[in-house]
Amino acid sequence: MTTSNNPPNIKISLPDHTQLPESDNIFSNNQPNTKIFVPDHTHLPESDGTFVKNFQEHPQSILLTDSIRPILEKIHPDQQYCIGQDSGIYWRIAEPLDRGAVSPDWYYIPNVPPKLNGEVRRSYVLWQELIPPLIAIEFVSGDGSEERDKTPLIRGENESTQRPGKFWVYEQIIRPPFYAIYEVKKPGVEVYKLAGTKYELVEANERGHYPIPALGVELGIWSGRYQNLELPWLRCWDSEGNLLTTSEERLETTELLLAQESQKAEQERQRAEKLAEKLRAMGIDPEE
Repeated sequence: MTTSNNPPNIKISLPDHTQLPESDNIFSNNQPNTKIFVPDHTHLPESDGTFVKNFQEHPQSILLTDSIRPILEKIHPDQQYCIGQDSGIYWRIAEPLDRGAVSPDWYYIPNVPPKLNGEVRRSYVLWQELIPPLIAIEFVSGDGSEERDKTPLIRGENESTQRPGKFWVYEQIIRPPFYAIYEVKKPGVEVYKLAGTKYELVEANERGHYPIPALGVELGIWSGRYQNLELPWLRCWDSEGNLLTTSEERLETTELLLAQESQKAEQERQRAEKLAEKLRAMGIDPEE
Protein backbone atom coordinates (compact mmCIF):
# COMPACT_ATOMS: atom_id res chain seq x y z
CA MET A 1 0.00 0.00 0.00
CA THR A 2 1.27 3.47 -0.75
CA THR A 3 2.12 5.39 2.38
CA SER A 4 1.60 9.12 2.75
CA ASN A 5 2.19 12.07 5.01
CA ASN A 6 -1.13 13.62 4.18
CA PRO A 7 -2.24 16.69 6.13
CA PRO A 8 -5.15 16.35 8.57
CA ASN A 9 -8.57 16.00 6.96
CA ILE A 10 -9.53 19.64 7.07
CA LYS A 11 -12.25 21.41 5.11
CA ILE A 12 -10.71 23.26 2.17
CA SER A 13 -12.48 25.35 -0.42
CA LEU A 14 -11.48 27.67 -3.22
CA PRO A 15 -12.99 31.16 -3.33
CA ASP A 16 -16.07 31.46 -5.56
CA HIS A 17 -17.26 34.33 -7.73
CA THR A 18 -18.77 36.16 -4.75
CA GLN A 19 -15.35 36.43 -3.07
CA LEU A 20 -13.35 37.62 -6.06
CA PRO A 21 -13.20 41.10 -7.68
CA GLU A 22 -15.52 41.52 -10.65
CA SER A 23 -13.32 44.28 -12.06
CA ASP A 24 -10.10 46.17 -11.47
CA ASN A 25 -12.01 49.43 -11.99
CA ILE A 26 -11.98 51.68 -8.92
CA PHE A 27 -15.70 52.44 -9.51
CA SER A 28 -16.76 48.78 -9.35
CA ASN A 29 -18.91 47.17 -6.65
CA ASN A 30 -16.11 44.84 -5.54
CA GLN A 31 -16.10 43.30 -2.09
CA PRO A 32 -13.68 44.76 0.50
CA ASN A 33 -10.08 43.68 0.05
CA THR A 34 -10.16 40.56 2.25
CA LYS A 35 -7.41 37.94 2.53
CA ILE A 36 -8.42 34.75 0.71
CA PHE A 37 -6.92 31.36 1.52
CA VAL A 38 -5.97 29.34 -1.56
CA PRO A 39 -4.63 25.82 -0.79
CA ASP A 40 -1.29 24.75 -2.24
CA HIS A 41 0.50 21.39 -2.45
CA THR A 42 1.29 21.39 1.29
CA HIS A 43 -2.43 21.43 2.20
CA LEU A 44 -3.57 18.63 -0.12
CA PRO A 45 -3.21 14.82 0.20
CA GLU A 46 -0.24 13.35 -1.66
CA SER A 47 -1.82 9.89 -1.75
CA ASP A 48 -5.21 8.22 -1.41
CA GLY A 49 -3.61 5.25 0.33
CA THR A 50 -4.48 2.74 -2.39
CA PHE A 51 -2.36 -0.13 -3.64
CA VAL A 52 -0.04 0.33 -6.60
CA LYS A 53 -1.87 -1.57 -9.36
CA ASN A 54 0.85 -4.05 -10.37
CA PHE A 55 4.57 -4.79 -10.27
CA GLN A 56 5.17 -3.56 -13.83
CA GLU A 57 4.10 0.06 -13.42
CA HIS A 58 6.97 1.21 -11.19
CA PRO A 59 9.82 -0.05 -13.44
CA GLN A 60 7.92 1.24 -16.49
CA SER A 61 7.92 4.77 -15.04
CA ILE A 62 11.62 4.53 -14.17
CA LEU A 63 12.40 3.29 -17.69
CA LEU A 64 10.72 6.31 -19.28
CA THR A 65 12.32 8.81 -16.91
CA ASP A 66 15.82 7.35 -17.11
CA SER A 67 15.90 7.17 -20.89
CA ILE A 68 14.39 10.59 -21.62
CA ARG A 69 16.41 12.53 -19.04
CA PRO A 70 19.34 13.35 -21.40
CA ILE A 71 16.81 14.89 -23.81
CA LEU A 72 15.27 16.98 -21.03
CA GLU A 73 18.70 18.11 -19.86
CA LYS A 74 19.33 19.54 -23.34
CA ILE A 75 15.91 21.20 -23.52
CA HIS A 76 16.22 22.59 -19.98
CA PRO A 77 19.85 23.54 -19.20
CA ASP A 78 18.36 25.62 -16.37
CA GLN A 79 16.78 22.42 -14.90
CA GLN A 80 13.32 24.01 -14.89
CA TYR A 81 11.09 20.99 -15.44
CA CYS A 82 9.28 18.30 -13.46
CA ILE A 83 8.45 14.66 -14.00
CA GLY A 84 5.57 13.13 -12.09
CA GLN A 85 5.22 9.39 -11.55
CA ASP A 86 1.83 8.37 -10.15
CA SER A 87 1.59 11.68 -8.29
CA GLY A 88 -1.53 13.81 -8.13
CA ILE A 89 -2.53 16.72 -10.32
CA TYR A 90 -5.15 18.75 -8.44
CA TRP A 91 -7.60 20.54 -10.72
CA ARG A 92 -10.45 21.35 -8.30
CA ILE A 93 -11.50 21.18 -4.66
CA ALA A 94 -13.80 18.21 -4.07
CA GLU A 95 -15.15 16.11 -1.22
CA PRO A 96 -13.15 14.04 -0.40
CA LEU A 97 -10.13 15.99 -1.60
CA ASP A 98 -8.62 13.22 -3.75
CA ARG A 99 -11.70 13.36 -6.02
CA GLY A 100 -10.36 16.66 -7.25
CA ALA A 101 -7.17 15.07 -8.55
CA VAL A 102 -5.95 12.62 -11.17
CA SER A 103 -2.66 10.76 -10.86
CA PRO A 104 -1.10 10.03 -14.26
CA ASP A 105 1.33 7.14 -14.14
CA TRP A 106 3.88 9.39 -15.86
CA TYR A 107 3.86 13.03 -16.90
CA TYR A 108 6.25 15.80 -17.84
CA ILE A 109 5.80 19.52 -17.14
CA PRO A 110 8.14 22.00 -18.85
CA ASN A 111 9.31 25.34 -17.50
CA VAL A 112 8.43 24.89 -13.83
CA PRO A 113 10.91 24.75 -10.93
CA PRO A 114 11.68 21.29 -9.54
CA LYS A 115 10.93 22.56 -6.02
CA LEU A 116 8.51 25.06 -4.50
CA ASN A 117 9.93 27.29 -1.77
CA GLY A 118 12.74 24.79 -1.28
CA GLU A 119 10.35 21.84 -0.83
CA VAL A 120 9.81 18.84 -3.09
CA ARG A 121 6.27 18.92 -4.43
CA ARG A 122 3.75 16.68 -2.70
CA SER A 123 1.51 17.07 -5.75
CA TYR A 124 0.98 19.39 -8.70
CA VAL A 125 -1.68 22.04 -8.04
CA LEU A 126 -3.02 23.33 -11.34
CA TRP A 127 -4.68 26.48 -9.99
CA GLN A 128 -1.37 27.46 -8.38
CA GLU A 129 1.06 26.55 -11.18
CA LEU A 130 -1.17 27.21 -14.24
CA ILE A 131 1.17 25.37 -16.66
CA PRO A 132 -0.29 22.00 -17.76
CA PRO A 133 1.85 18.93 -18.45
CA LEU A 134 3.09 18.60 -22.02
CA ILE A 135 2.23 14.90 -21.92
CA ALA A 136 0.38 12.62 -19.50
CA ILE A 137 0.58 8.83 -19.77
CA GLU A 138 -1.70 6.25 -18.18
CA PHE A 139 -0.70 2.59 -17.83
CA VAL A 140 -3.72 0.31 -18.20
CA SER A 141 -4.02 -2.47 -15.62
CA GLY A 142 -7.70 -3.33 -16.17
CA ASP A 143 -9.72 -3.29 -19.38
CA GLY A 144 -8.81 0.31 -20.29
CA SER A 145 -12.29 1.73 -19.66
CA GLU A 146 -11.08 3.91 -16.78
CA GLU A 147 -8.42 5.58 -18.93
CA ARG A 148 -10.92 6.15 -21.79
CA ASP A 149 -13.81 7.31 -19.62
CA LYS A 150 -15.32 10.52 -21.05
CA THR A 151 -17.99 10.97 -18.35
CA PRO A 152 -18.30 14.75 -17.83
CA LEU A 153 -18.58 16.66 -14.59
CA ILE A 154 -22.24 17.61 -14.14
CA ARG A 155 -22.63 21.03 -12.57
CA GLY A 156 -25.02 21.22 -9.68
CA GLU A 157 -25.67 20.38 -6.08
CA ASN A 158 -23.56 17.20 -5.92
CA GLU A 159 -20.74 18.53 -8.09
CA SER A 160 -18.02 18.29 -5.42
CA THR A 161 -18.69 14.58 -4.77
CA GLN A 162 -18.66 13.46 -8.42
CA ARG A 163 -15.73 11.72 -10.05
CA PRO A 164 -15.72 12.52 -13.78
CA GLY A 165 -13.95 10.29 -16.28
CA LYS A 166 -10.18 10.49 -16.64
CA PHE A 167 -10.25 11.10 -20.37
CA TRP A 168 -12.71 14.00 -19.88
CA VAL A 169 -10.56 15.55 -17.14
CA TYR A 170 -7.44 15.43 -19.30
CA GLU A 171 -9.21 16.68 -22.43
CA GLN A 172 -11.41 19.39 -20.93
CA ILE A 173 -9.69 20.55 -17.73
CA ILE A 174 -5.96 19.76 -17.48
CA ARG A 175 -5.47 19.79 -21.27
CA PRO A 176 -1.98 18.38 -21.79
CA PRO A 177 -1.19 18.66 -25.52
CA PHE A 178 -0.58 14.89 -25.57
CA TYR A 179 -2.31 12.07 -23.70
CA ALA A 180 -1.13 8.47 -24.08
CA ILE A 181 -2.74 5.19 -22.97
CA TYR A 182 -0.30 2.27 -22.73
CA GLU A 183 -1.52 -1.32 -22.48
CA VAL A 184 1.08 -3.96 -21.75
CA LYS A 185 -1.40 -6.84 -22.28
CA LYS A 186 -2.28 -5.97 -25.90
CA PRO A 187 0.51 -4.72 -26.23
CA GLY A 188 0.10 -1.23 -27.62
CA VAL A 189 -0.12 2.49 -27.01
CA GLU A 190 -2.71 5.06 -28.09
CA VAL A 191 -1.53 8.66 -28.38
CA TYR A 192 -3.95 11.57 -28.50
CA LYS A 193 -3.15 15.13 -29.53
CA LEU A 194 -5.19 18.11 -28.40
CA ALA A 195 -6.80 19.84 -31.37
CA GLY A 196 -8.90 22.78 -30.25
CA THR A 197 -11.23 21.45 -27.56
CA LYS A 198 -10.94 17.75 -28.41
CA TYR A 199 -8.33 15.01 -28.46
CA GLU A 200 -7.59 13.43 -31.83
CA LEU A 201 -5.95 10.02 -32.19
CA VAL A 202 -2.40 10.28 -33.55
CA GLU A 203 -1.48 7.91 -36.38
CA ALA A 204 1.72 5.90 -36.15
CA ASN A 205 4.58 6.83 -38.47
CA GLU A 206 6.44 4.44 -40.80
CA ARG A 207 8.34 3.03 -37.80
CA GLY A 208 5.14 2.31 -35.88
CA HIS A 209 5.98 5.14 -33.47
CA TYR A 210 4.03 8.19 -32.32
CA PRO A 211 5.90 11.51 -32.59
CA ILE A 212 5.88 14.06 -29.76
CA PRO A 213 7.41 16.98 -31.72
CA ALA A 214 7.90 19.37 -28.78
CA LEU A 215 10.21 16.80 -27.16
CA GLY A 216 11.79 15.57 -30.38
CA VAL A 217 10.94 11.98 -29.43
CA GLU A 218 8.63 9.18 -30.54
CA LEU A 219 6.69 6.75 -28.34
CA GLY A 220 6.41 3.09 -29.21
CA ILE A 221 6.55 -0.49 -27.98
CA TRP A 222 9.89 -2.23 -27.44
CA SER A 223 9.98 -5.92 -26.55
CA GLY A 224 12.90 -6.93 -24.39
CA ARG A 225 14.29 -7.31 -20.89
CA TYR A 226 14.36 -4.41 -18.45
CA GLN A 227 15.51 -5.10 -14.91
CA ASN A 228 14.39 -8.74 -14.55
CA LEU A 229 11.22 -8.57 -16.65
CA GLU A 230 10.84 -9.60 -20.28
CA LEU A 231 7.90 -7.50 -21.54
CA PRO A 232 6.65 -5.22 -24.30
CA TRP A 233 7.71 -1.91 -22.71
CA LEU A 234 6.68 1.62 -23.59
CA ARG A 235 9.84 3.41 -24.72
CA CYS A 236 11.10 6.51 -26.51
CA TRP A 237 13.10 6.92 -29.70
CA ASP A 238 14.60 10.09 -31.11
CA SER A 239 13.17 11.71 -34.25
CA GLU A 240 15.52 9.63 -36.42
CA GLY A 241 14.34 6.35 -34.94
CA ASN A 242 17.23 5.69 -32.53
CA LEU A 243 16.21 4.11 -29.25
CA LEU A 244 16.77 6.33 -26.20
CA THR A 245 18.84 4.15 -23.90
CA THR A 246 18.80 3.95 -20.13
CA SER A 247 21.79 4.89 -17.98
CA GLU A 248 22.53 1.18 -17.50
CA GLU A 249 22.39 0.54 -21.25
CA ARG A 250 24.64 3.54 -21.87
CA LEU A 251 27.11 2.23 -19.30
CA GLU A 252 27.06 -1.22 -20.91
CA THR A 253 27.70 0.37 -24.32
CA THR A 254 30.60 2.41 -22.91
CA GLU A 255 32.10 -0.66 -21.24
CA LEU A 256 31.73 -2.65 -24.47
CA LEU A 257 33.48 0.08 -26.47
CA LEU A 258 36.27 0.27 -23.89
CA ALA A 259 36.65 -3.52 -23.99
CA GLN A 260 36.80 -3.43 -27.80
CA GLU A 261 39.43 -0.68 -27.71
CA SER A 262 41.42 -2.64 -25.14
CA GLN A 263 41.19 -5.79 -27.26
CA LYS A 264 42.28 -3.87 -30.34
CA ALA A 265 45.25 -2.40 -28.47
CA GLU A 266 46.25 -5.85 -27.23
CA GLN A 267 46.05 -7.27 -30.76
CA GLU A 268 48.26 -4.43 -32.02
CA ARG A 269 50.75 -5.10 -29.21
CA GLN A 270 50.88 -8.83 -30.05
CA ARG A 271 51.30 -8.07 -33.77
CA ALA A 272 54.18 -5.68 -33.01
CA GLU A 273 55.80 -8.27 -30.73
CA LYS A 274 55.65 -10.99 -33.41
CA LEU A 275 57.17 -8.63 -35.96
CA ALA A 276 59.96 -7.77 -33.54
CA GLU A 277 60.69 -11.49 -32.99
CA LYS A 278 60.94 -12.05 -36.75
CA LEU A 279 63.34 -9.11 -37.13
CA ARG A 280 65.53 -10.37 -34.29
CA ALA A 281 65.60 -13.87 -35.89
CA MET A 282 66.95 -12.18 -39.03
CA GLY A 283 69.62 -10.46 -36.97
CA ILE A 284 67.93 -7.09 -37.15
CA ASP A 285 67.49 -5.01 -34.04
CA PRO A 286 63.83 -3.82 -34.10
CA GLU A 287 64.77 -0.88 -31.86
CA GLU A 288 67.15 0.61 -34.42
